[in-house]
Amino acid sequence: MRKPRDYDAELKALEDKARELKTRKVQQLGELAIATGADQLSTDELAGALVAIAETKDDGKKEAWAKRGAMFFESRPQRTVLAPQRNLRGAPAQSGRPQSAASGTGSE
Repeated sequence: MRKPRDYDAELKALEDKARELKTRKVQQLGELAIATGADQLSTDELAGALVAIAETKDDGKKEAWAKRGAMFFESRPQRTVLAPQRNLRGAPAQSGRPQSAASGTGSE
């Protein structure tokens, strides 16, 4: 006889993972605001700018902003891991891997 699934435990684990991802996203957005200097703007100014960007339908403007953002990240010095990370699988640690505050890939 098969052991019954514990749906409550699985649901709790998924909720915990969703909360962790949301926390990471908020932290990365804060880091991005600081890195770009947007933390110097008032809350109203920053909110207004973000609303205007979100409402923009002009693909040319969006593409220009995307290029400018890419240039921003390319021009910044890459952060490196200060202490070597242990990799338990035996492969050498990647100590010079660039890290982006806005990576959002979920691979961390």
